[in-house]
Amino acid sequence: MRIGVDVSGGDNAPHEILKGCFDVLDRLEDGDLLVLAGDEGEIREAIAERGVSDERLEIIGCDEPIGMDESPVEAVRGKRKSSIVTLAKLGGPKAGDERIDCWISAGNTGACVTAAQMHMRRLRNVHRPGIAVTVPTFSGPIVLIDVGANIEPKPHHLAQYGVMGSIYASRILGIANPRVGLMNVGGEEAKGTAEIKFARDMLRDAADTNFIGYVEGRGVFDGEADVVVTDGVVGNVMIKLAEGLSAGIFKAIASEVFSIDPELAMRFEPVVKSLYAKHDYHEYGGAPLLGVNGVCMIAHGSAVGRTISNAILRGREFVRSGVNEAMTEALATVGQGVESNTAEEVGS
Repeated sequence: MRIGVDVSGGDNAPHEILKGCFDVLDRLEDGDLLVLAGDEGEIREAIAERGVSDERLEIIGCDEPIGMDESPVEAVRGKRKSSIVTLAKLGGPKAGDERIDCWISAGNTGACVTAAQMHMRRLRNVHRPGIAVTVPTFSGPIVLIDVGANIEPKPHHLAQYGVMGSIYASRILGIANPRVGLMNVGGEEAKGTAEIKFARDMLRDAADTNFIGYVEGRGVFDGEADVVVTDGVVGNVMIKLAEGLSAGIFKAIASEVFSIDPELAMRFEPVVKSLYAKHDYHEYGGAPLLGVNGVCMIAHGSAVGRTISNAILRGREFVRSGVNEAMTEALATVGQGVESNTAEEVGS
């Protein structure tokens, strides 16, 4: 399997990205190859310093890095030799023998989404790709989709997210018959916009999808659903709020216990670390951009070595799972034939 990694993307690039690549080498299988895209000089220097064998590494020099604050569309169109654009092209159907099976980036999320849609295209029957993040909760991991790929989704986009998220939760997270909930301002049937109600009705009609209805924000961490569907703005704000709140709570607990009884704090430390590990996004690596014709894993901008290692392993698992094939088949009857008339039907 050929797995592409964007060495130039992320707050801690290139050192932590390369560390993750080197650390995962002994966990790969025979025939697996990492395709490293970035500054060739930096990559070769890191290989020499670490003393890593380059037999399972392929280097592609890219001299136009895309910054985290750049306009995604302008950057993708203007920097065709960037690592993100290069990997997106290699991950697409026109790459030929050099095609990679999946690629991973902790760089500019918007650029990753734009490049993937431009060069990899969408899967058959998919209207809009969505980023599916695995969120650790007190009741176990759940899938939250979308968290930034589509900030103004149509109802049929949301319905398709529910189906795609359900398949991902089942095949990758191992959740049997995952419960799919649609994020809304309340659980009552009468609440929500016309668009939300239209998406609800389509999800109810989706075959083989265990749709349970609306889910409020507080229900996400109470384990009311295994897959939570929302638009890219709400999803992105929610995931970042959860990350900040989680880190803040653990710091507050540790500080409070230490101020009361330093000795107790030392005994309590393993408990805090264990709890934090169970709710650490680094453990889940990257979030797949579901719906593109290939596999694109988007890692957190603050990714460290183990984030990238886990993203590589998760990407390999995704390729072998048959998720894309299952989504293509399942979406043949969901959200089709409404692309041109949705505005009239729901007043959007």
